[in-house]
Amino acid sequence: MKQIFLTAIVVLATVILAACSGKTNQTDKDMTKLTFNERQAAAMAVIACNEARGDQSSLAGAIHEGFEAGLTANQMKEALSQLYAYTGFPRSLNALGTLQKVMEQRGDVEIGPESAPMPAGYDALKQGTEVQTKLSGQPFNYDFCPAEDYYLKAHLFGDIFARDLLTYADRELVTVSALSGLEGVMSQLRAHVRGALNMGVSEEQLTAIPEALKAAGLEVAALRCQAAIAAVNGQQPVVSPSSFPLGEPNDAYAQYFIGQSYLAVLDSVSGLSNVTFEPCCRNNWHIHHKAVQVLTCVSGRGWYQEWGKEPVELKPGTVVTVPAGTKHWHGAASDSWMQHLAYFTAQQPGFRNEWLEPVDDEQYNALSR
Repeated sequence: MKQIFLTAIVVLATVILAACSGKTNQTDKDMTKLTFNERQAAAMAVIACNEARGDQSSLAGAIHEGFEAGLTANQMKEALSQLYAYTGFPRSLNALGTLQKVMEQRGDVEIGPESAPMPAGYDALKQGTEVQTKLSGQPFNYDFCPAEDYYLKAHLFGDIFARDLLTYADRELVTVSALSGLEGVMSQLRAHVRGALNMGVSEEQLTAIPEALKAAGLEVAALRCQAAIAAVNGQQPVVSPSSFPLGEPNDAYAQYFIGQSYLAVLDSVSGLSNVTFEPCCRNNWHIHHKAVQVLTCVSGRGWYQEWGKEPVELKPGTVVTVPAGTKHWHGAASDSWMQHLAYFTAQQPGFRNEWLEPVDDEQYNALSR
């Protein structure tokens, strides 16, 4: 009886000490539920996306909004620490530095509880394997690189995801939001959209992420996130291959193109536009009478050619000035999307475009050999 009494006292003391020290109790939290309210979830999405983009000024504003929404310093600290596994230590450390500055400026922040310590004998590899299997919806083994497989299981999903200040659902919201801010990781973004659903994030909570990003002015990231969600839902969306907006299908000029192109007007006054070409897409031979056109490739790879001259390869940073009255064409390579900015200068009265014959397949295909 004495032993039972002493055991009860020890347990009670442990609970009280944990409460006083701000520790959470891992067994008390459903790790497959989102713990943020609507405003907090939106704030966390914008924080994570700006961390990934490395935009410290916008991140500071998002952190201020996070505090106003009721997020704690430790919740944001936990999210930004987790993201080193997805965006790298430099971005994570820079973001934590920004958080620290905002906290110093405000002086009225709620620190909040910390994660509970792992129990004695905790097996990170075993736990991480279980978490990764749940997130993926099936066992996942990266046999091509066993070391990476171990890091994913034991460290990311074992050590990091096991910290109970944020639930699995919380962490997947953070991850989806961050990956939406990065170029070239669409396959991972789609995987984590599926993972978010597997970890308890509802469809409504998931679709609120791009809405929050768009409201914060992160339109490209929002479109990327929407495309990933649509793909997971069995749709086939098209998303911009870069940070420049995709725009709308270029239907008004479709008759002068082979393949699909998209047009995004960036400045209606100057006429500056971003034109996106899918692989193999190119426009017909054409002439701009009484105006000079300037093309600047910003993404992918493609071609520009003037009549009677050798083609010029378009790569990011390539600038082409098309003299007035010059017959020419431009478009994407056969194996790559291509985007270029376009605008006209030195326009004279009587400016017009003259559209001519298509670039034949034999001539075009020779460029890709």
